[in-house]
Amino acid sequence: MRIAFIGGGNMAQALMIGLQQRGFSMQHITVVDPDTTKHTTLQTALGVTTADSATEALLAVDVIVIAVKPQQLQQVAQTLAPLLNAQLVVSVAAGIRTADLSRWLGGYPTIIRTMPNTPAQIQSGITGAFALPAVSAAQRTQADDLLQAAGEVVWLDDEVQLDAVTAISGSGPAYVFLMIEALSAAGVALGLSEAQSLQLSLATFKGASLLAAGSQTPIATLREQVTSKGGTTEQGLLSMRQHDIHGMMQHAAEQAARRAKELGDQLGAQA
Repeated sequence: MRIAFIGGGNMAQALMIGLQQRGFSMQHITVVDPDTTKHTTLQTALGVTTADSATEALLAVDVIVIAVKPQQLQQVAQTLAPLLNAQLVVSVAAGIRTADLSRWLGGYPTIIRTMPNTPAQIQSGITGAFALPAVSAAQRTQADDLLQAAGEVVWLDDEVQLDAVTAISGSGPAYVFLMIEALSAAGVALGLSEAQSLQLSLATFKGASLLAAGSQTPIATLREQVTSKGGTTEQGLLSMRQHDIHGMMQHAAEQAARRAKELGDQLGAQA
């Protein structure tokens, strides 16, 4: 598989690092980025070819990954349109719908839209992906191999679901970081040092997540196993329920999904 990345920022680098760690031949990767200050680092650290602009020769690849900011995508797409023939286009630009990207690419039909998240930077992310009907089974497999370099992949049957993916896993790391902050601050209020409380909080979130991910036991059952009747955990959970923890999370996700749809509407309204 030959790959061209349009944009060499954090998400592109996360995918490339993952590919490198999986033994992918980095000589088969080209990165097109107008910011030439990145080129030496990309060449040295990853062994990829770099260029400051796209050409037909550089894009004679199997997969083109568009990894630019959403606000830049229309201009980038219009530059790429005359250079496309049969390549698979994978977009990691948040909010841009396939219909709009296809329109900017001159009606190009072979597109996969994705929503990764920031843990991709340590190859522990998860990506929601949606493919247009023109994407072949072989191309879908290529995309799956590429995206798995950054973590897990969830394939969606309806593009509308990407707004929910954005709300849950795209925005989700920020929710987790906020809860780590809150738990750590609570530890300090109870007399622990900041360093002690942060260490305890980080290890607790990490350990609980790994336990849940590696277990066949339902999450609710795992919670119940920690909760002795009349014990400390029961009191803590009672306080959370009194403050409607489920309602707060539901509302946060709904608001994030609503904003994701709004951004898609706004960004896609460009001619």
